[in-house]
Amino acid sequence: MFHPFKHFCTITRHRHEVIRLCFKAGIGFQGLFHDLSKYSPTEFIPGARYYSGTQSPNNGERNAIGYSLAWMHHKGRNKHHFEFWYDYDMVTKQIVPMPMPDRFIKEMFCDRVAASKTYNRGAYTQEHPLQYLLKGSAREKMTEETYGKLLYLLKMLAEKGEAETLRFMRGCKKLPL
Repeated sequence: MFHPFKHFCTITRHRHEVIRLCFKAGIGFQGLFHDLSKYSPTEFIPGARYYSGTQSPNNGERNAIGYSLAWMHHKGRNKHHFEFWYDYDMVTKQIVPMPMPDRFIKEMFCDRVAASKTYNRGAYTQEHPLQYLLKGSAREKMTEETYGKLLYLLKMLAEKGEAETLRFMRGCKKLPL
């Protein structure tokens, strides 16, 4: 079933929450440009087609055709996704993760918090983003430094709350490991 209005509302609600969080984290200008590619036809049409409201429509696209063209488009244009930060290693001849700059790690944190709020709605807790990271396979797909910095922020969120974590991020020039 095709749900363009519901999909539009979901991605816009998510984007506005990311913008709010980014401003509180000290990267407000960056937040204004968050996920604009989701409104492009390449991402929006599959998003509306595979919309469920409880998970990313990219999973619906993967289930239907075996891959998500929308996700490949998205991760290649949005530096807050660790998948953007892959390059070819001239020594090993492998595609490997590269370290993410701190400002994109901060945006990734805001994105994960907003996604947890969007998909968990009223059941959201400040532990959800950390639980999502720990149950996934992202650790093997990021550099140790990038993963360590994201983990640090998500643990702080779980233990000290959103306001204190965002205040810390705002005042932090270099994220600790």
